[in-house]
Amino acid sequence: MDVSERLKRLRAEFSVGAEQLAFMEDDTAEKRLRSLMAETPIAEFEAQEATRHSSALAEYQIELASSIKELELEQDSLLDRLAGELSPRDKTPSEKTPLEKTPSENAGVKSE
Repeated sequence: MDVSERLKRLRAEFSVGAEQLAFMEDDTAEKRLRSLMAETPIAEFEAQEATRHSSALAEYQIELASSIKELELEQDSLLDRLAGELSPRDKTPSEKTPLEKTPSENAGVKSE
């Protein structure tokens, strides 16, 4: 799979994960509030579990963002390399037109 395809896949996965994280964070906040109100071991356990799941998903989102950044840098590097290969190379004095030559090149004097 090329860089572009991997980048698209990771961005889509990041987008879905962001929606899931937002939902999970809301659910976690609700369970914490419920735990405070109920003051029962079960409610406390549910709040702790929700917090752990939310934290794990947040860490995964950070990993995805890092992977996306790395792929973007790799893609930029590949594009720079491609642009360098496609750009015209420097011409030797004999390949230059009279307008491109320096005055000393036009006079037939070799420049050092």
